[in-house]
Amino acid sequence: MSIDQTDVVDIISPDPSTGDVILTISDHLDWADTIAHQNMLQTKLNRYLAFVESGEIMDKYPAAKGSEIVFRVVFKFAPDASGRAFLERARAVISSAGFTLVDKVRPQTWIN
Repeated sequence: MSIDQTDVVDIISPDPSTGDVILTISDHLDWADTIAHQNMLQTKLNRYLAFVESGEIMDKYPAAKGSEIVFRVVFKFAPDASGRAFLERARAVISSAGFTLVDKVRPQTWIN
């Protein structure tokens, strides 16, 4: 699963160190078309918010009860400046809903 499958939650996992429930978006796209990328990411984040706010998360992952929810986006490619600005706006919206948004760029590894 990945960002282009906007109707599904990619990964749900517990954080053993904090007890938080992490909902991960796997983003493999480059930022050549930053507007399209941002729109896709917004659609995916909205799906994740709906998943949590509707209570669907409790049906699919009952262990989430009482846990803090963290949305994590793992990028293959670093966001451009416009993508970074989008993430800051999204972070504010998600925070106002009572959740956390974190992101990271996955280091490239080479297999020889």
